Amino acid sequence: MPLFYGWVIVAVGIVITCVGFGAMLTLSIFLQPIVEAMGWSRTGVAGAALLNFLCMGVGAFMWGSLSDRYGTRAVVLSGGALLGVGMVLASQATTLLQFQLLYGVIVGVAAGSFYAPLISTTTRWFTENRSLAVSLVAAGLSVGSTVMAPLSRWLITSYDWRTAMWVIGDLVWLVVIPAALFVRNPPGSTATAAARAAAAPGLTIGQVVRTPQFAAVALTHFACCAAHSGPIFHMVTHAIDRGVPAMAAATVLSAAGLASLTGKIGCGIFADRIGAKRTLVAGLALQAVAISLYLFTGGLASFYALAAVFGFAYGGVMPLYAIVVREYFGERIMGSAFGAVSLAATLGMALGPWLGGWAYDAVGSYAWMFIGSSAIGLGAVAIALTFQPPQLVGAALPSPSAAH
Repeated sequence: MPLFYGWVIVAVGIVITCVGFGAMLTLSIFLQPIVEAMGWSRTGVAGAALLNFLCMGVGAFMWGSLSDRYGTRAVVLSGGALLGVGMVLASQATTLLQFQLLYGVIVGVAAGSFYAPLISTTTRWFTENRSLAVSLVAAGLSVGSTVMAPLSRWLITSYDWRTAMWVIGDLVWLVVIPAALFVRNPPGSTATAAARAAAAPGLTIGQVVRTPQFAAVALTHFACCAAHSGPIFHMVTHAIDRGVPAMAAATVLSAAGLASLTGKIGCGIFADRIGAKRTLVAGLALQAVAISLYLFTGGLASFYALAAVFGFAYGGVMPLYAIVVREYFGERIMGSAFGAVSLAATLGMALGPWLGGWAYDAVGSYAWMFIGSSAIGLGAVAIALTFQPPQLVGAALPSPSAAH
């Protein structure tokens, strides 16, 4: 029996998201070494993360639209090449502004080329086990944190932060570009975008973004990411502040990444059985509770235990947004629609690290970051509870002919 190529797409997606996003997210490992070596503030370095996620959000919408038109392979190839360039150039930055622009803008735009296009392509390959397949591709993010965090820490310890970042950029070129060559569209989807539109007319992206349901999904994703991005980014530095050795602190982030991997797979299986909305609401509630518990962490054991719960929660909810978008708005403009939702999400991802750094520099503690993040997480739960069933949403949407 021949191998269903959809599972090859899943495997390739795991590898690309692992190395691509893992490389971008290593900034949390580089935070303290850069501050110590360059004399920049935590807020200043976290400002690169702010730009990172803002540009990734804009990039996700742009790359998602391009993937609908030209295919995911070309998009991922271009993004992989650009990401390597950004990492290598950022490693040679001599001023904070240079670093913020090189790492924040170039790396951010490049990273937007991976998640939305690959998730969109994966949904097109699967009719059964779609939630599981999407969750596995998203699991690459978790594997990336688990693998790239200790690798970056080891490179920094063995050499310095500049050499470490240069090597990570080279690794992106060596892995992402060859892997992207295996990406292909499912059979029957090789026609041009115009031909597909004529054969299967449906909603335009302009109509979709004006619907109340799109606003609810996008706001939930925004609040979800705003809640967990600060605690994730400052997790290692917070552990070091509490007396955990630097290498052990890096493994705490790896533990959270490993837990998020199990969360993605577990929640994907649950979503296929009980529905994406129920699974999403439960995961968001667990995430909000876990964030609040960071106020009470002390030793390494407590950091590991909380990383397991927090990682499972934030990892589990992330793939579910793609399933919700696919259920509500269909396949034809999946890249554009999910790219638009991802734009809202990355705005939330951008705020968390910067606000966390600002709060620390202002009061010398991350306590207010955890309090605020937990409150925002509860807000995400409240918005998610307003999601309507897909059939009701579809009935309420305007027909394409009514828009003219």
